Amino acid sequence: QAVGGCVIPSALRAFTAEMADEFNAAKIRHPVHLSDGNEEALIRMFESIGPEDWVCGQWRMHYQCLLKGVPAEELKAAIRSGQSIALCFPKYRIISSAIVGGILPIAVGLAMGIKRRGGEEIVHVFMGDMTAETGAAHECIKYAVGHGLPIRFIIEDNSHSVCTPTKEVW
Repeated sequence: QAVGGCVIPSALRAFTAEMADEFNAAKIRHPVHLSDGNEEALIRMFESIGPEDWVCGQWRMHYQCLLKGVPAEELKAAIRSGQSIALCFPKYRIISSAIVGGILPIAVGLAMGIKRRGGEEIVHVFMGDMTAETGAAHECIKYAVGHGLPIRFIIEDNSHSVCTPTKEVW
């Protein structure tokens, strides 16, 4: 939902609440990874993400899909069919992976392809704070920086590793 062309945080929260209600009522029988609390930051971030840019991520991609332009009903259908943790909408230039860190080398590959063909688009890759601590993240970031790739690594720190507080994990 938008007001005056702008997405409002309450619309994102309402989407999450609806999906949570369906999951809790056993209407969705697949893993669903919901998020909340970072709506304003994501909305601001998406102001600089163009329609030709790629958005890559992992399990928590519902908001990113909505902000990139995936219609809510199309996204709901994907979630209901079991794709919540690996959403891919190439038409909207969105790909994700359910494998922790799995999207990182894919995003680097996309960025390398863009650079090689002289493209203008940017790859925006979202990862959780725990993923950012992995060797895959370190290597991908190091490679991307060393090769001057058109990629932006975004760490979403919600202080949780799925449902466990990150400090407890450490």
